[in-house]
This record gives sequence, C-alpha cells and structure tokens, in this order.
Amino acid sequence: MTDTLAPTVSSTSSSGHSGAPSERRVVTAIPGPKSLALHERRNAVVASGAASGFPVYIDHAHGAIIVDVDGNQFIDLGSGIGVTTIGHTDDAVVAAARQQVGELTHGLFTITPYEGYVRVAELLAEHTPGDFPKKSLLVNAGAEAVENGVKIARKYTGRKAVAVLDHAFHGRTNLTMAMNYKSMPYKLGFGPFAGDIHHAPNSYPYHDGLTGPEAAARTIAFLDKTVGASDLACLVVEPIQGEGGFMVPAEGYLPALQKWCTENGIVFIADEIQAGMARTGKYFSSEHFGLIPDLVLSAKGIAGGLPLAAVTGRAEIMDAPAPGGLGGTYGGNPLGIAAAHAVLDVIAEEGLCERAGMLGARLKQSLEGLRGEVPQI
Repeated sequence: MTDTLAPTVSSTSSSGHSGAPSERRVVTAIPGPKSLALHERRNAVVASGAASGFPVYIDHAHGAIIVDVDGNQFIDLGSGIGVTTIGHTDDAVVAAARQQVGELTHGLFTITPYEGYVRVAELLAEHTPGDFPKKSLLVNAGAEAVENGVKIARKYTGRKAVAVLDHAFHGRTNLTMAMNYKSMPYKLGFGPFAGDIHHAPNSYPYHDGLTGPEAAARTIAFLDKTVGASDLACLVVEPIQGEGGFMVPAEGYLPALQKWCTENGIVFIADEIQAGMARTGKYFSSEHFGLIPDLVLSAKGIAGGLPLAAVTGRAEIMDAPAPGGLGGTYGGNPLGIAAAHAVLDVIAEEGLCERAGMLGARLKQSLEGLRGEVPQI
C-alpha cells in the first residue's frame, strides 16, 4: 500500500541536513517484507535480551528521518535515546569522521596521546558549569562514565558509600545496575550487585506535593539515618531524570542537596548522559537549577552517534587516582573525538541551545492549551 500521512516540508533543516523531506511516508505494510525476513534471521543469531521495540530494520537516516529496508520513511522521535541530538549523519560530523578515518583510527591515549583528546577536554572544561580548573577522562559509553565517576569520588574522599535517587537510571554494568531504581528489565536475575549503594527518596512534585526544600530535607534525613554523611563518597543525580519519567524536581531541591554535599565533603556528581548536550536549552541541564557539580558525566549526544563519553570535573578531584588508575583500550577513540569536535561546533554555531529552548517553550504552550481536555497533562 502507499500512504503519505504528512505534508512535505523543507528538505534542508537548520542543522546541515539535506536530502529526504521531513515527512512520514509509508509504502508497505509495517513491518515490511524485508524487515520481516531480517527479523527471522535476527531471531536465529541475536540474543533475546537485546530486544527491539519494533521489528522495523533501518537502512539509512539523515536529519530527523530514518528509512527502513522496505523504503518506508519515518520521523525519528526516539533519536537513538538522546544520541542524535543534532540529527542523523549531520554533514559536519560525517566530514569530520571521514577525514579522521584516513588519518588515525586508534592510538590508545595512555600510550600514544593525540591532540584531539586534549581539545575535547578543553571544550568540556569550557562548557560544563563552574569557573575553576577542570580536567576530563574520556571513555566509551555512559555506564563507563558513571563507573569512573564513582571510582574517582571514592579515591578522592577515601570513602566507599554511594547515594543515588529513586527512579534513577545509570547504566547496565554491575555497579550501575545496582544504582538503578527499576528491577525489570534492568536488574532482575543479574545479581549479586556491587555493594554500598544507597537509594534515597527523590523530589517528585506531581506525586508527593513537597516543595524543593521539604523534599531535600527528606532525602538528607534519609541518608543521614541510613548511611551517615561521613561515609558517603558521592551523591549521583540526574538533574532531569530520563528513564525515571523526565521528572523535573521541585524548585530548590537540587541546590539544597548540593549544599549539603559541599558541607559534608561529599562529591556531587551530575549524570548528564541523557539530558546534556543542548537537549534542554542549555549545554547541561544542571544550569537550569544553578548547580555547579563537582563532576559532570557526559555521553550519548556528545559525538553525533559515535561512541564517546566523559567524566569532567574539578581538577583536584579528577587528579586523585594515581597515573595509570584510569583508562581503557578504546577510551577517547580518535573517531569519536573528531565527531565530538563537530557536534560541539554545530551546537555553538547554529545556536542549538537557544533553538531547543524555543521549541520546548512552544511545545509547553501547546500542551498547556490542552490541559482542560486531557486530564493526564
């Protein structure tokens, strides 16, 4: 069947994308015959745990558009779970990656360092909150950034306990699974998990009705009673939770937690893996709350679809591990680094923070207009 369900709009977006019009166009049943055939092959050889939400197999993508193997065209509202922030195959990212492939694909920074790593660290020092000396560690993925953030905080403080908030999601490694709130599908049957992880009540204004200071007092009282501030190495928070429901905490909640951490020598870590990189109208969502985290964790949208993640923070904290204490074979891979340079350039040059803020305000206004008709809003 042929079914064009949206009007054609400009084929060139504001983010260096040219090609297919930004429309939904369906030309076969969904899933189509080629996707169904691929799904049969996949079921024979791919682990069931690596499940897909819908058996539609993608052939190529550009800007906001993904095209499946049957020629169906969709507007990508998933964006790779916060990865393709500036769009699929952005022209600048593609050009940077192509050039890098011909120059250097692997160097292992801890043996043969290269300038690109240094430049990304400089850019992260510039864009993360806080006006003080900062340093970065580059790794491969978000969970690895979380693991290293915890390692660094433990080494710096000499303490072991880690606090996280209810409804949190921090990754799929053993340590980060222990830090997650939800059991199914992320934790069930995978234990035992890393110990000394403590889950504290979060601010959830739509449910608990507490002000920010009231919710912070509850969180602090819980941690003081169940752990003790003097035993806590770090508190890891998503300023705006992703998996937890895109929750925005009550005003004043996060600043009160940061103040308590500072007063008690606890490293305050902002997990910006999903909310960072211009997705909320700021480079990092911490900025909306006036936070200046000790450590900031970045990933997902930082490299336009190529694997890269980072821990960025106060120089004295980042330098706590001894030389050789941090690293990894592929951490700070030259290809991901080249893409990150391009992504950060595009965000700055095209004003994508401002654009995200404008689009968010427009969407909020539209939703506010529907509240009388739709009680769930």
